[in-house]
Parts: sequence; structure tokens; C-alpha cells
Amino acid sequence: MTFGDLLEQVGSTGRFQIVHVTLLSIPVFMMASHNLLQNFVAAVPPHFCSAHTNLSRTRLSPEETLLLTVPLDQKGNPKSCQRYVAPQWHLTTRNGTYGSGDNGTANGGLDVDLQGCTDGWSYNMTEMTSTIISEWDLVCDQRSLKQMGQTVYMGGVLVGALLFGSMSDRFGRRILLIISNLLMAVAGTCTAFSPSFPLYCLFRFGCGMALSGMGLNTFSLIVEWIPTRIRTGVGTITGYCYTVGQLILALIAYFIRDWRWLTLAVSLPFYVFFLIAWWFHESSRWLALSNKPEQAIKNLKSVAKFNGRHEEGEKLTVEMLQESMKKEMSSIQGSYSVLDLFRTPTMRKMTVCLSAVWLSTSFAYYGLSMDLQKFGVDIYLIQVIFGAVDIPAKIIVTVSMSLIGRRQSQMGSLIIAGITILINLLVPYDKQTARTCLAVMGKGCLAASFNCCFLYSGELFPTIIRQNGMGWASMMARVGAMVSPMVLLTADYIPWLPGLIYGGAPILSGVAAMFLPETLGSPLPDTIQDVEDRGSGRISKKPPKETMVLQDTGANLLKPVA
Repeated sequence: MTFGDLLEQVGSTGRFQIVHVTLLSIPVFMMASHNLLQNFVAAVPPHFCSAHTNLSRTRLSPEETLLLTVPLDQKGNPKSCQRYVAPQWHLTTRNGTYGSGDNGTANGGLDVDLQGCTDGWSYNMTEMTSTIISEWDLVCDQRSLKQMGQTVYMGGVLVGALLFGSMSDRFGRRILLIISNLLMAVAGTCTAFSPSFPLYCLFRFGCGMALSGMGLNTFSLIVEWIPTRIRTGVGTITGYCYTVGQLILALIAYFIRDWRWLTLAVSLPFYVFFLIAWWFHESSRWLALSNKPEQAIKNLKSVAKFNGRHEEGEKLTVEMLQESMKKEMSSIQGSYSVLDLFRTPTMRKMTVCLSAVWLSTSFAYYGLSMDLQKFGVDIYLIQVIFGAVDIPAKIIVTVSMSLIGRRQSQMGSLIIAGITILINLLVPYDKQTARTCLAVMGKGCLAASFNCCFLYSGELFPTIIRQNGMGWASMMARVGAMVSPMVLLTADYIPWLPGLIYGGAPILSGVAAMFLPETLGSPLPDTIQDVEDRGSGRISKKPPKETMVLQDTGANLLKPVA
């Protein structure tokens, strides 16, 4: 008897599992809201230097004030970060229209001195009532702080993964999930009431940590309470909760245009999730492995009662549990670490290639998803489109992985994504429809790449080190997400450089994926030696296994965190 047999005995797909998975999946809808919140709370409204103080006493219209105060750029638009040193009164004779001068040359060919926005900025808040940009003037010389805010948040996601991952193995999944929900609620609330940008970043860092804790422990509690045969299906369905969450974010942001109220709106539900989390049962599998067999049996009996199998539950004993776990753990070695991913030639090559795939996928994915304003389209509409494209993208790549294989699907999704991003560099900025279509296609390919690399990586890493391997890959994805916002700053020096980097990275990693072995129809490797034998061309003599990688990783749940 295995632990899976015990789950079957207490009702493997009964009412408990349905309620349990449903309640655990609901917060996933809101995880997308915090991951992509920056698109709305840090939207940059049209802005220009405030008028000189001596103009405040005049009866000039806003248009006339702007005419006297702000010069034009080369495109004929008011400059965002400069104004005239003194009001150009002679321009009022032009009937309220701008002349032909630019770059500090007023109408009539007179050279005039320019200065920075010493009196602050005026913002056009027709689309939103408030953003962190308009509140703390994160423009011009301070514009890099916008990207810094998202990098700090992703840093919290990385630290949270390292911290909550190890703590959940020591203290349990349930208590860490409870803490993560409370941390998200409190940190999100504090973010909404932040009096300064540094404190905003601090609280957003806490939100990032909480997001990792929720993702990791939600996954563990789901996969450890359901049978192996349905884990892939449940993981896929739960992964789509994040996709739907992107659409929900657009809807909420459309009706709540103030960044503080929006942040509060996506944070308050976690107080409810915190209360619901107290109902969850701790994983009996973890309890048994943590030398708490009595509590594990108590939880199994509670599940049996909930599923209407009271009699079957009463038959369970500590001895049965210990015997089941003994057999289940017979092939697991506890002496492996992340270093074993690099000790042997084939493992080392495979880990390096997968690291490139994960890093570039996350890097380009967030590069596209976190700068929606550059497309010149309504950000609420583009958020809906970007979220909806994940649905067909995941379906297509799932079919592709089954028909043409994992490696070809991984390579194709990355290379096509990179090519579409590079092509977008050649499309004129005023061709917004074409630019948006290419960006949506690229984002869909990157979502497909995420879907593929979760399954593919789990099939490549051997059983004895699969969790370490998936943890390393997930860490590389988070590093990519941290670096991604900062690349946008290079546009200040070379406007087309961010697009080149975002497009080039997936293509290079797609080439790296060529060196990975195909796993379609192959048995899962159990040991590092199995991987080395496969790399040297020696075929394993063991009978084929059913390919169920997500039974160990449940990785679809972690897509939003990657």
C-alpha cells in the first residue's frame, strides 16, 4: 500500500477535494492583480512643467499658459521636462498657436533659455485620478524609480520563494499559507496608504514575498491531497485561474482609477482568504514525513468523514500510514542538493540550457506585460487582450507538445516570440494596430513557452533531484523578472535597445533549447545516472512510465509567480 492508496480509501476525488481545491484556487485569481498591478498604479499620465508662479495671478487660459511656459519638442508636442526660464509673452500675439521653433527656439527664431521643472509638474489626469507617478513626481530625472518599484517587488517574490519554500518544509504548508495570506493583506493595505515612495517599495516587497508563499504552499496543499491521475488536469485548470485573473484586474482597474483605492481593492480580499485558510487541513503526507503520524491519521479520518467514508477512515492506523510512507520514500535519497545539478556533464549542460530558457521566458514575458502604455492603445483594453491570448496559446502548445514533441515546441515558442518582438521594432509607431497584434502574438508565444518549460523541465530532471531542479529553474525565472523592468531604462540612450534585448533573449534561449533531449514518450529518469545514460545514447532498460511530471511539481500553479 502507498500513500496514494490511503487517499483512495478516504475518497480521492470526493467532496473534500472539490471544496479544498476550489477554495485554494480562488486566491490565484487575485495573484495576477498584484503581479501586474504596476501597469495601472504606475501609469505615466501626460505631463509638463508647471507654469511660473507669476502667471498664477493672470487670467490666461490653460492653453495660453502652456504656450507661454513650455517649448515644443521635435514632434510639435509640449516638452515634458523643460520650460522657458521666463514666460514668452510675445507668443500671445500668435493667436494662441505655437510657432515653428523647437528645442528652445521660440517663434520668430529667437533663442531662449530653458530650465527644468523647478515648480513641479502639471498632469493630464483624464484617464486616471491618481497614480504613484503623479503623486510623487516620478518623471524626468526620477523616471527610473518607476521601474525600480517593480524590480523591488520581483525581488520580494524571489526572497519569498527562498524563505517560504524552506520554512514550509519545516513548519508545514497550512501555517505558511495562513501567514502568506495575512502578509499579503497587511502589506497590500500598507502599500495603499504609503506616505512616501520608499515605504511604497518596502510594502510592495512584502507583497512579493507573500505572493511566493501563497503560490508555493497552495500548490503543495493541492497536489498532496489529490491523487496522481488528476494532478495534471487540476494543475492546468488552476493555472487558468491566473489567466482569468488578468481579465479581472482590467475590470477592477477600469472602475477604480485612483491608485490607492485600486491597491486596496485587490488587497482586502486576502483578509477573507486568511480566514478561510484556517479551515484547510495540513498535508497528511507532510505530517507523516515530519514524524507526526497521529495528526496525519486524524486529518485523513476527517477527510474520510467529509467524503462520507467514515467506516473506511476508522480502519486507518498509524502502522498503515508508516508502512505506506516507507514504500513511497524507498527510492528517495536525502543527500542531494542544487550542486548536483552541475556535477556531471549531461546534467550540467541540461541545467544551463534550462536556466537560459526559464530566465529569458520570464524576462521577455514581463518586459512585454509590464509596459502596456508603449503600444499607444487603451491600457484596459490591451490588458484584456494580453490576458485572453494566454487561453489559446496554452491550448495550442499543449497539442503541439503531444504531436511534435517538447523540444520543438519549446524552441518554436521562444524563437517565434523573439522574432515578433524584433519585427515590432521595424513597425512605425503610428501603426498601432500592427504593433499591438505583433505584441499580443509575442506575449502568447511566451505564455506558451512558460506552459511548455514547466512540463519539459519536470520530465528532464530526475526524480531524486526534481524538486531542487524545479526550484533552481523557478529562481532563474524570478531573476529574469527582476532584471526585466530595468532594461526599459536603456531606451533613454538608445530607443530601440530594449526591444532588441527583449527579442534577442528568447531567440538565443530557443537555440539553447536545441541541445536538450526530447522526452516525448520517454520514461521519466529516476536517478542522475539515468540522465547521463540518456545523454550518452544508452537507452534505459526499465519499462516506460506514464509521463506525469506535474505530479511532482504542480507547476501550472506557479506560472504567475515565474
